[in-house]
Amino acid sequence: MRTAAVLAFPGISPFHLSVPLMVFGGVGVRSVEAAYRTVTVAERPGPVRTAAGLELIVPDGLDALATADLVVIPSWDTEVTPSPALLDAVRTAHARGARILGLCLGAFVVAESGIARGREISTHWSAGLELARRHPDLTVRCEALWTDLGDVVTSAGVAAALDCCLHIVRTEQGSAVAADLARSLVMAPHREGSQAQFLSRPLAADADGDEIDRAIAWALQRLAEPSPIDAWAGAVHLSRRTFTRRFRDRTGTSPGDWLLQRRLDEARRLLETTALPIETVAARTGFGAAVTLRHHFRARFGTTPGAHRRAFADPA
Repeated sequence: MRTAAVLAFPGISPFHLSVPLMVFGGVGVRSVEAAYRTVTVAERPGPVRTAAGLELIVPDGLDALATADLVVIPSWDTEVTPSPALLDAVRTAHARGARILGLCLGAFVVAESGIARGREISTHWSAGLELARRHPDLTVRCEALWTDLGDVVTSAGVAAALDCCLHIVRTEQGSAVAADLARSLVMAPHREGSQAQFLSRPLAADADGDEIDRAIAWALQRLAEPSPIDAWAGAVHLSRRTFTRRFRDRTGTSPGDWLLQRRLDEARRLLETTALPIETVAARTGFGAAVTLRHHFRARFGTTPGAHRRAFADPA
């Protein structure tokens, strides 16, 4: 079992601390097994007072980062400069191969450590300008829910941190495990990192909803079939231009990119939970041929369908 080390610090919000502990460690979630062994660490082990006035007893120090597979910085006080000891521990863990996850304002510690220098980073929209001012070498994407660089992942705050942690579970444990966890947490399993932090209203596959809700339901019922934009827009009685604009306003992405991700998600589920040949998986998910599925799978996930199945298939 992989280990996730979660940093607690004086003044941390209990909610921000609870998110990674709940998603990765199953704290308070009885219906699924924990995906990771979690350990809470503090720079100075012992009592840690939270923003809510509660006092936590954290027995482990930064040395626990030396063996963690995933290091989680769930937030930060932007008026506090991270100590050299904390930054060294983050750099050392990263150099050893640990994945570093900065949730919400935790992106400030990631940025200060230098492990994302010259690359993209995300944080809560309200702190984006300040993060960019402090670190002009970074491209700050405060419009996105999260940014995944592979070795470094950063996200917006609050609910987006839940989505980002679930994304980590999906990439490291497989989509079937993530889907079970999402159901237990009563979360939507399909919020992508590129989705905007602000949406005009929640997405729903609702045949009785507005035009975009109905379009989503229409497409999900026809994943195996071609879905040209004109036909998709026509199914909900909108022009192509109006449909594309309204879809992007609601989802933060284009209809084509959204549909591709849904098809890839279903392909991952079939690869993990069935023994169907890859050609059949490709046909059932609208890719038509295995070569097309392989192309998109590698482009999006950096691996092949066969390798993904070997890594995440349920032995049962």
